[in-house]
Amino acid sequence: MASGDFCSPGEGMDTLQKVCSKQLPPCNLNEEDLLQNPHFSKLLLSLSQHVDKSGLSLFLAKELAQAWKEVRLYKTTWLRSEILQRVIQELLGDYYVKIQDTDLTSEDKKFHETLERRLLVTELTQLLGHNQEREMPPLLGLEKVDLLELMPPSEDSVWMRGRLYLEVEEQLKRKCFTLLCYHDPSLDSDREALKAAKVCKLAETLVSEKQQCQASRSQQKEQMVLLEKKSAAYSQVLLRCLTLLQRLLQEHRLKTQSELDHINSQYLEIKCSAMVLKLRMEELKILSDTYTTEKVEIHRLIRDRLEGAICLQEQDMEKSRQVLNTYEVLGEEFDRLVKEYTQLKQATENKRWALQEFNKAYR
Repeated sequence: MASGDFCSPGEGMDTLQKVCSKQLPPCNLNEEDLLQNPHFSKLLLSLSQHVDKSGLSLFLAKELAQAWKEVRLYKTTWLRSEILQRVIQELLGDYYVKIQDTDLTSEDKKFHETLERRLLVTELTQLLGHNQEREMPPLLGLEKVDLLELMPPSEDSVWMRGRLYLEVEEQLKRKCFTLLCYHDPSLDSDREALKAAKVCKLAETLVSEKQQCQASRSQQKEQMVLLEKKSAAYSQVLLRCLTLLQRLLQEHRLKTQSELDHINSQYLEIKCSAMVLKLRMEELKILSDTYTTEKVEIHRLIRDRLEGAICLQEQDMEKSRQVLNTYEVLGEEFDRLVKEYTQLKQATENKRWALQEFNKAYR
């Protein structure tokens, strides 16, 4: 990539990816982003010369590193004094427990009492010193001189300090062995000399494991960024595949549906024909069960007699039709004679009825 130019398509992509992944905070860039924003790559390359991977300027990063170095120094100093304070408190706590269970020697009692007085006076003196620095009135009206008078004799303090070194060393050694066995339980059965040698290397081992853990976390972050990139790419591919499938479905659905409908219609037609044949078979079965040979013969005789009677009736009807046709040939004169005959017949009937009634009346 030429100096002062921005990334062209396919040019300088590897360099820019290295800059974005190591010299700048994690950012997800691809070639399409650089093509859409051509001057952005130039800006990133320029920024990479002035900032570190956390995004701070080099000057601020240097000051921050120095500040963290001082913080670690103060923290180490405080932890040393805090550890010593807690070990002494544990020694006094063990002393109170031993008083309840066993009888201690005069040297042990003298050691613990001197240690307790010395520790108590020192804490109270420091407390008064803080009050005087804040320009507050003395606590309970006491001064440092008043508290220093309660200090044990100097020869007792020197004797107590010499034994205290041994007690603290022994207590710290037990704690170190406990920590070592917790870190590696297989060392619990080793000799004390071997444990002491491994305790000296425990700090280096823990630092190495911490560095490995941090390296693993960095790799995990890189893997997560890579996974996110792949997830985004796979999501785009899946969306394109779904779009293509949707288009294929829309284009081929009608053709497939018509073929399916044709197959279904053929199936229904065949099924309907089968049902009709089955109904016809059931009908014939019912007829065969209903009309036996004897019943058919009887029905045939009945049909023959009925047909003979129908023939006779048709012959009589034909004769009557011929007679009517003969009468129709006579015309109106015949109708007049029929009417006159009818009237005469009715008059005769009336007179016959009147004569019968008359005869009934004179009997």
